[in-house]
Amino acid sequence: MLEPKAVQLVAGSAVLGLLLATGAAALAGPWDSGQRTAERVRASARPVTGGADHGPGAPGSGPGDRTDGASGDRTDGASGDREDGASGDRRPGPAAVPSPAPSAAAVLAALRPAPAAPSGKPEPGTSGRTPAPGERPAAGKPPAGLAALLDPLLADPALGPRHTAVVVDAVTGKELYGKGAADPMTPASTAKLATAAAALGALGPDHRIPTTVVAAPDGRSVTLVGGGDPTLDRPRLTALARDTARALRARKITGVRLSYDTSRYRGPERHPIGPNENLAPISPLMTDEGRLDGSAAGPAPRSDDPAGDTARSFAALLTEAGVRTEGPPAHAGAPRRATTLASTLSAPLSALVERALTESDNDLAEALARATVLAAGRPAALTATDAAVRGRLAGLGLPLAGTRFGDGSGLDRGDRVSARLLAGLLARAADPRHPELRPILTGLPVGGFTGTLKDRYSSPAAGAGLIRAKTGTLTGVNALAGTVVGAGGRLLAFAFLADGTDSPDAAQAALDRLAAALAPAAASAPSPPAASD
Repeated sequence: MLEPKAVQLVAGSAVLGLLLATGAAALAGPWDSGQRTAERVRASARPVTGGADHGPGAPGSGPGDRTDGASGDRTDGASGDREDGASGDRRPGPAAVPSPAPSAAAVLAALRPAPAAPSGKPEPGTSGRTPAPGERPAAGKPPAGLAALLDPLLADPALGPRHTAVVVDAVTGKELYGKGAADPMTPASTAKLATAAAALGALGPDHRIPTTVVAAPDGRSVTLVGGGDPTLDRPRLTALARDTARALRARKITGVRLSYDTSRYRGPERHPIGPNENLAPISPLMTDEGRLDGSAAGPAPRSDDPAGDTARSFAALLTEAGVRTEGPPAHAGAPRRATTLASTLSAPLSALVERALTESDNDLAEALARATVLAAGRPAALTATDAAVRGRLAGLGLPLAGTRFGDGSGLDRGDRVSARLLAGLLARAADPRHPELRPILTGLPVGGFTGTLKDRYSSPAAGAGLIRAKTGTLTGVNALAGTVVGAGGRLLAFAFLADGTDSPDAAQAALDRLAAALAPAAASAPSPPAASD
C-alpha cells in the first residue's frame, strides 16, 4: 500500500499536469489530422512515467548524445554553506473505462464545475461552470483569508528582520497576496529560475551544447574545443576520442599534436567568491564539473584546472584508441580553417535546466548564463550576465525594478530580485503561450522526494509531494519560490525571501510552513503516527 506522502505526490502531480495540459491542449487546437494525429498515436504507445523524477534513469538525467547517435553519456551558498539535495509502469487495459484510482476523485474534482451552495448558487469565488476550450478560467475571488493565514507565519522571528512574500494565481497571473512584493532582495539560488528562463528563451528547450575536435588543414594538429558543457563526462569523452581516432586513421594519420581551446568564454575563470567547493573554475571545457570525488551533486573538491585536466585525459584516451600525441596538450586556439573530426552533444537544454534547478547545480547555472550571453551576441564574460538575463526577462513582461544579476548561480551576494519577479516568472512558465519555459516547472524539487527538498516536508502533514520549489541558501539568506495546488484546484505560484536570518534550519522550517499553508491537502492530512519505542 502506498505511503500517504506518495499518494500526495501522485495527486499533486496529476492536478498540476492536468492544469497545464488543459491549457496547452486548448491553445494547440484539436487533434484532428496530420502530425497531431500521429503524435497522439505515438504518445499513447509510450510507457507512462512520473514527471517529477529527476533521478538516475529519468529523461535528461543520463548521458548526452554523440552526433553519430551513440550514447555518450547542488549546491549553494558561500563560506561553507550548502543546500541538501530522487517510475512504475502503467499499461493499457481493456477497451472499457478503467476504475478510478483511489485518489482520482479528489484529483479530478478540480476540473469539474464548481459545487453549488445550498441555495443552488455557485460557491463564492467560483463561476459555477467549466471554462470552454481555449478560455482562461476566470480569476474569481482570492482564496479567503490568505492574509490571515500568511501574516502570522511571516512574523516568525526565524525569518529575520527583512522578509517579503508574493502569491500569484498561476493561471490568471493575478497577485493574490503580497508583502514587500517589489522590494529587491538577495535571492541566493532562486536566481537560477531567472537564469533558466533566460536560457530557454534565448536558445529553446531542444538546444544542445557541443564539445568538438577539429583538425588543421594538414591533419597533424588537432584541437579539443570547449563549447560550454560542464556535464561532459568520462564515457562521452572516451567516445569522442574513439571517434576522433577513427577519423584520423581514415586519413592515414597515427600521430598528432594536441591542443585545447577555451576561447568561448572571456574574463576571469574564478567566480568572485573565490575557490569554493560549490563551484569549479568557470571554463567552457571540463569533465564532470571538475569534481574530484566522483560525486554528481553538492559541494565537492574541485580541479584548479578543469580544462587542462580534460585535455590531458583526452590525450590518454586518444593514445588508447591508436593515435599517439606528441608531448602534453597545449592551451591554444583552434586553427581558422579547421575541419571537424568528431563532436559530442550535451543533453537537451530542457534536461540541463531541470538538473540545474533540481540539484541547484551552480556550474551548470553559470554555463547556462554564458550561453544566454553568447546568444545575445556578446562575449561570454561574467560581467555580461546582467544585461543578457534582464533582456530576456523584459521580453516576458516581468517587473525588473532594482533587479541585478551578477552571476547565473545566485552565489553573488550582490544579486537582487523581488518576490514579485520570481512568482511572476513561475506563472509565465505555467502559461501555455510559453511552452519553452515548461522545464522550469518540471525541474522544481518536490518536497520530501527530490533534489534540495528531498529532506524537507518529510510528512504529508508538512506538504510532502505537494510543494514544488526552488530553494535558496546563503549565510543569513533563505528563500523559497515554487508552485502548489491550492483550494479548488487553483495552481498557485509563490515566492518567499528572507534576509538577516540567524539559523538556516529555523528559517527553512519557517519558509516550509508558509508554502505548506497554501496547500489545503497538507493542512488536512493526518499527522504521522508517533514512533514506537
